Amino acid sequence: MPYEIALLPGDGIGVEVVDATLPLLEDAADRHGFSVETTRYDWGSERYLTEGAMMPDDAIETLEPFDAILLGAVGHPEIPDHVTLRGMMLPIRKSFDQQVCKRPSVLFEGVESPLRGYGGGDIDFVVFRENTEGEYADIGGHEHRGYDHEVAIQTAVYTRQGTEAIVRAAFEAATEREGYLTNVTKSNAQAYGMVFWDQIVEEVAEEYPDVEVERLLVDAASMDLVRRPDEFDVIVASNLFGDILTDIGAIVSGSMGLAPSANINVEGHSPSMFEPVHGSAPDITGQGVANPLATVLSVSMLYDHLGEATAATDLWDAVAAQLADGTAPRTPDLGGDAGTEAVVADLRDRF
Repeated sequence: MPYEIALLPGDGIGVEVVDATLPLLEDAADRHGFSVETTRYDWGSERYLTEGAMMPDDAIETLEPFDAILLGAVGHPEIPDHVTLRGMMLPIRKSFDQQVCKRPSVLFEGVESPLRGYGGGDIDFVVFRENTEGEYADIGGHEHRGYDHEVAIQTAVYTRQGTEAIVRAAFEAATEREGYLTNVTKSNAQAYGMVFWDQIVEEVAEEYPDVEVERLLVDAASMDLVRRPDEFDVIVASNLFGDILTDIGAIVSGSMGLAPSANINVEGHSPSMFEPVHGSAPDITGQGVANPLATVLSVSMLYDHLGEATAATDLWDAVAAQLADGTAPRTPDLGGDAGTEAVVADLRDRF
């Protein structure tokens, strides 16, 4: 039976990188003796502008049977970001209980970090971001709009089950990596939710005595990702903190165009979703210069999640080999002048 993959190219360069990466997704399957069938859904901002909704009413039911989802990007300059995010990405993450967001940051050989003194392999950490609750919980309200007593309330939510899920996933990863975990928190100011978070980290840590745990406040963690990124291994953080820290991680590792991510349903009862972190980038949409490598690396994570570890490794290694080759085509974000299609064509020759 083939793997059934739903394609959601979305908006802006998301369409370009998903379309360009599709041949590599198929190459990997052919090379390693399995098959994939992809179904494309052109949901997103253009649909919102014509029909008033990012997705149809039955979108979740439509996606439910798939083995995985590959998302390009969401966002449009004519639509407020909270509309696009709440209209597509957040409903998918929450409806499919994709509690674990995994985002690696790797400084590949041949890629220049904006930080002085770091070379290939010096930066290599992964952030485990809680993905369905925390600061992104849709709990609150906005009342008395336009009056002097107008009020907006946004409530962060931390459940024991949700917090334990992300913390345990991070500890498991630390046991397979360098055995070092950083808990990013803000419990000095958030005396309920973040103190509860820290409590659960301490409880779970007792089950992993071989993992060394460091606790950092989020402001200190942000500083240290710039000051000493080479010292991090596994980071676990709440939804908002993880979102911010992974953008820092992508930049210190060379480019947002190299940052993949996975939104994982840990129990396996619903599809997980894989996406590049870079967003829809309307400033370069249509120019053919979007970096496809974050999407290729996201496909690698997708195949690894499906149990096709060899195909996943080969895709990841092909990207690493291309980046290490000083003569290979590169998109402008990496200092080159090549287009999206040229980068993918070169990757296919290496794969």
